[in-house]
Amino acid sequence: MRKLVLSTLFLVTIAMMVYSCQSSDQLKQDIYYANGRDLYIKHCQNCHGSKGEGLNELAPPLTDTVFLKENKQKIACYIKNGASGPITVNGKKYDGKMPDFTTLANIDIAQIVVYITNTYGNKQGMYSPEQIAEDLKNCK
Repeated sequence: MRKLVLSTLFLVTIAMMVYSCQSSDQLKQDIYYANGRDLYIKHCQNCHGSKGEGLNELAPPLTDTVFLKENKQKIACYIKNGASGPITVNGKKYDGKMPDFTTLANIDIAQIVVYITNTYGNKQGMYSPEQIAEDLKNCK
């Protein structure tokens, strides 16, 4: 009986370990997410808020999943080069000026993008520095 209990416990432990393992892609996304959160707090939170709620009429919220999905390729441009002029998010017009963050490397921007596109109700997955570089080539 003791052998059966120990064997069962051992097999359950092994099964739980295998089940809880993350793929390398998921682990990379989790690292980007955590680093992106820190960068967001440092560079973005003052205007966009701790919960992505935005700042009145000045800074749009980051909680509009539709806007972020439709404009994912522009997010890197907004972060790197700043933004000015009217922008409509969730049916509301914002006309503030977002400062540029030209000192941020592509990996930093990728981590911020992973964070904001996977928080506040968003679930858009990974975004790589290579994708950021490609998006930055297409900035207008």
